[in-house]
Amino acid sequence: MLSQAEKIARFRALHEEDGIFVIPNPWDAGTARVLASLGFKALATTSAGMAFSLGLPEGRINLENVLAHCRGIVSATELPVSADMENGFADAPADVAEIIPQAAATGLAGCSIEDFSGDSDNPIYDFGLTVERVAAAVEATRALPGDFILTARAENFLHGRRDLDDTVRRLQAFEEAGADVLYAPGLNRLDDIKSVCSSVGKPVNVVMGLPGVTFGIEDLAKAGVKRISVGSAFSRLAFGAVLTAAREILDQGTFTFAKDAAGFAQLEDIFRTYEQ
Repeated sequence: MLSQAEKIARFRALHEEDGIFVIPNPWDAGTARVLASLGFKALATTSAGMAFSLGLPEGRINLENVLAHCRGIVSATELPVSADMENGFADAPADVAEIIPQAAATGLAGCSIEDFSGDSDNPIYDFGLTVERVAAAVEATRALPGDFILTARAENFLHGRRDLDDTVRRLQAFEEAGADVLYAPGLNRLDDIKSVCSSVGKPVNVVMGLPGVTFGIEDLAKAGVKRISVGSAFSRLAFGAVLTAAREILDQGTFTFAKDAAGFAQLEDIFRTYEQ
């Protein structure tokens, strides 16, 4: 078994070595092990995927359950795992800082903190507070006994604020505050992705699999992207398959969906490896 320090070192190296990498998002131990078996080098949790698996909307899971979920994903494979810690489950910078050692204690290699407030009337924290929150998270990260990789997220484009200049300004401030990875989910124009990557000096994560335009790995690499995640896309794909199959049964009285199901033996082979 790899130690947490060894996992973090591998995760850090992925961000520092040449080339782009994909960090897919499982939502339970089974999907984590399936993805690990395919050769991915790191994993990330998905707050939406986790919530959907519990039959709840995103943002309705408390910190205790999120930390337990992180422990489950971490223990499922030998891969380094970064966690979606949403807005840190707090508004005040000092409270956000308290989340970092709790996240690290689960065995994670890193986590992300976003500037989405959860308030529908004012969904994005004001610039000054946003930067203070990231700076507090960075300080808490540096106070840990070992390395820990902090991703800072600017959520404008996910919440109706398609302001690229403000998004870049936030990411630049996060970089100056000491964040290790920068992330602006929701960018769906390659030129905007290029602008973000060229405006900062830290590794940039983008998410693919959101509804709308997507780009291939080669295009994103040329744009300067370092890391690609898929967020809740795999989770939504699975739910989509279940919905399609269930509707076939109800509407047509047939069961042809089974032809697209993963093979029993294939899954058994993957999971038996961990049992041994």
